[in-house]
Amino acid sequence: MEQDNRESWLNRVAAGMAPLFEALDAPLPSRVRVAIGECWDNRRSGDGHFEIFIRPDLAHAPDAMPAQIAAILAHELVHAAVGIAAGHGRAFKRVAVGLGLVGPMRATTPGAPSFAPLHRSSLRSVPSPMPGSTRAARPPGPGSRRRGC
Repeated sequence: MEQDNRESWLNRVAAGMAPLFEALDAPLPSRVRVAIGECWDNRRSGDGHFEIFIRPDLAHAPDAMPAQIAAILAHELVHAAVGIAAGHGRAFKRVAVGLGLVGPMRATTPGAPSFAPLHRSSLRSVPSPMPGSTRAARPPGPGSRRRGC
């Protein structure tokens, strides 16, 4: 098995969730890059990828469980699957609830049976971010298309 880092763990969990999105008729776009909390529209990326940012400090939070971080990833992947313009509306809710996310759609949490089809080994532990990693400020430009959650 390859050395796990934060990005490879997130990408592996996202790949494991892909069949769940397919089953809900909301397939993930082929160009999604996971790098917690924001999904940037693919039109804002130089190479056409949806960019998902997840706060690096969550890996060190004493109360953060891998399933919770996977649920944050799932929430942001729902934005990529249904489109940023859908916000947290009906299309978003249909897919989020179908994945097992519960609570207000702007701040979903994992329900009891969330991600059962995912291999538990994928959710074993969340790798720490690289030493000294920080979230660089990325000011939204005019017409910025992102959804921060």
